[in-house]
Amino acid sequence: MSAKRRVFLSATGAAVALAATAAVAVAGPVANPDGPSESARPGMPAAASELRVMTLNLWHGGAKVDDGLAKQLAVIEKHRPDVVGLQETSGHSARELAEELGWDHWQSDADLGIISRFPFTSEVETSQAAAGVRIRIDETTGQEVELWTAHLGYDPYGPYDACFDGMAVEDIFQREARSGRTPQAEAIAKDLAPKIAAADETPVLLVGDFNTPSHLDWTKATKDSHCGYGQVDWPVTKIFEKAGLKDSFREANPDPAAVPGNTWSPVYPKHEGSTGVDEPQDRIDFIDYAGDKLTVKDSVSFVEGDPKPVPDQAGNAWPTDHAAVLTTFTVG
Repeated sequence: MSAKRRVFLSATGAAVALAATAAVAVAGPVANPDGPSESARPGMPAAASELRVMTLNLWHGGAKVDDGLAKQLAVIEKHRPDVVGLQETSGHSARELAEELGWDHWQSDADLGIISRFPFTSEVETSQAAAGVRIRIDETTGQEVELWTAHLGYDPYGPYDACFDGMAVEDIFQREARSGRTPQAEAIAKDLAPKIAAADETPVLLVGDFNTPSHLDWTKATKDSHCGYGQVDWPVTKIFEKAGLKDSFREANPDPAAVPGNTWSPVYPKHEGSTGVDEPQDRIDFIDYAGDKLTVKDSVSFVEGDPKPVPDQAGNAWPTDHAAVLTTFTVG
């Protein structure tokens, strides 16, 4: 694994993130190119019949590009999410974005964050590598949702084991457990189980950077895009599916060959950015959900402009090394 790829979880960062949680994506359709309408710009609640959910990894809190905060705000203002699950906030980005937007927010000490144009109605809860809060999306009916953001372990990274080392699937899965992703997903699924059981009343959303591909993407039909592997039942996404969560992007775009939706990485076409072997391109950022009050209207992965690869990324309009994912749900 390239040291450049996941340097945000240094020994200190990993210790802070894991201690905190233990205690309590580029292909596919293009996002709406039109700017926010006057009736739905940040700071003004959208109609409760629709909910726009985004997940965004901020790449060291925006520090890897010039004017990172302004560029993060530009993304949010253009694509008009109602709620956003954040990763790699560097302990400040969720607060800063919310202050600029006039939104509610939760900011962890290091990694995770949540911002919302709608009000929080509970204290934040945490699981392993994840945190969530209840949000009221309709003051008239009192309808609420649970929004959880997650950032799972990064090393070893499965596509590297497959594409660079040609490992057998069973060996890859052993290393998935070693990375922390598998036990983290199991813990999150266990903690969310009672919420998922009640999701038809209060829908549940689990978003974030899972640092793994999906079993819905590595199939016989896509083996040429995944180093010759056919069906691979990546443990994390299987765990969340078994727990009762649906992958909103694949609900909207069921053919992974036609719409890969890759989110890793717009600035790493090569393993070292602009040099080295080809970097495996995968969809590792997700918006999962449960509850029959939510219906997927559409889902996109997207970037802004034509980002230059590392190490020439500072001037990019796009502020991160991941694509964002945005799912629009109808509510009711």
